[in-house]
Amino acid sequence: MRHIRFSHFYPVFFIAVAFTAGHCYKPPPLPLGIRHPFSSDSAAIGFINNLYLNWDAALSGANLSVLAGLSADELIASPTATRQYPAYYLNVLNERTYGFEFWRLFYRNIATADSVIIGVDSAKALSTMAKTQLLGEAKFVRALSYFYLVNLYGDCSLVTDTTVNRLPPRAPAAQVWAQIKADANDALHLLSADYLGGPTLSPTTERTRPTKWVASALLARVYLYTGEYDSAEAAATAVIGNSVTFNLAPLHSVFVKNSSEAIWQLPPANTTSVPTDALYFTPSSSVNMPQVYVSAQLLAAFEPGDQRRTEWLDSMTISATRYLYPYKYKVMVPPFTEYETVFRLAEQYLIRADARVHQGNNLSAVADLNVIRTRAGLPAYTGPPDAASIFNAIRHERRVELFSEWGQRWFDLKRTGKIDSIMAVYAPLKGGVWSPDWALYPLALVDLQNDSYLTQNPGY
Repeated sequence: MRHIRFSHFYPVFFIAVAFTAGHCYKPPPLPLGIRHPFSSDSAAIGFINNLYLNWDAALSGANLSVLAGLSADELIASPTATRQYPAYYLNVLNERTYGFEFWRLFYRNIATADSVIIGVDSAKALSTMAKTQLLGEAKFVRALSYFYLVNLYGDCSLVTDTTVNRLPPRAPAAQVWAQIKADANDALHLLSADYLGGPTLSPTTERTRPTKWVASALLARVYLYTGEYDSAEAAATAVIGNSVTFNLAPLHSVFVKNSSEAIWQLPPANTTSVPTDALYFTPSSSVNMPQVYVSAQLLAAFEPGDQRRTEWLDSMTISATRYLYPYKYKVMVPPFTEYETVFRLAEQYLIRADARVHQGNNLSAVADLNVIRTRAGLPAYTGPPDAASIFNAIRHERRVELFSEWGQRWFDLKRTGKIDSIMAVYAPLKGGVWSPDWALYPLALVDLQNDSYLTQNPGY
């Protein structure tokens, strides 16, 4: 494997060279006017801000909320749907067409995060505060990117420096999870407890820069996925306990910018931008049917009186057929008042409830579950008190609370071991068939051809 030597002031340029060979790992370009990204605090902050803007823009081509929802039993692709939608909906991804978009997206994020880690660590012109915060942000971005990669593809190539020109062989998923935990814990201790912004990292009400609270929220999710339930509970409790900053918002304002429920949101590319999920879920006109709409199975999951069905779904009728679609983001004309929400408080309550049941603390788990049910206008849980019944209630609540958000349903099907039994029944209803191999997405043929270290997932 060939190595590249580079100056610490130019890591972005060399990362672009390093990953262009794979045709898909070039990081976002430098912001205009920034030639040396680590020559000053403002330049370094502008550089990492560009990562968040490009991340949001990249979702326009590979929207996780839409595509993972189509893969699962959550969304239906319209007969007029374009792009990748039919392939994800029918679970017919392959190495030549679709399924690998997220592999490319998140490795570009990792490439940029690695360049920040190296550049910040060696830069002499940065203040201590900027170094600490930006290093924490880069560690968080890398951890979150690997979280999505390991859940979508399984074993992943671990790259934690910028000196290689190709991705190394795929590491076992357990090793990837260990790296995620290490990075997220580093971020937890490096990031500010306050929301910061601007070219000088001054305090702000904008919730678009990572803080220690989103690192803790990520750790809660990761520990839940890896079965470390005491740690999951502790991490979620840290966020929930910060009631000065975080509180459940009314349903109609959960996704507004800087909502009290928001733990981390992606900033818009500009003042004329709507959140990416709004762009993809909301029909383009009153006469065109939605490109995706919710499944009968998801609709049936809402209990009578659940205000989330009326607040977070909208409908339109085309040729006497009524279609309901996700409507969590509502503002499609100026002034735009919503941000793409990546982490929010409701998930932390559901994580803690799940973790508490696993530890035998059923009463406290139900208390957390009821916090979410009460906000939705539902009565308290009155089902059987045994762990299995409470588990089912929590998973049900996750389905109707977190639908159409960043692949949550797709990941839940896999982590709970339900994907084969559910998709074996649901895939034929979609007009397809199901194979257990399809729980993981494929890598691109061109990437496999250009990088002999990579191997394809089974079944493709």
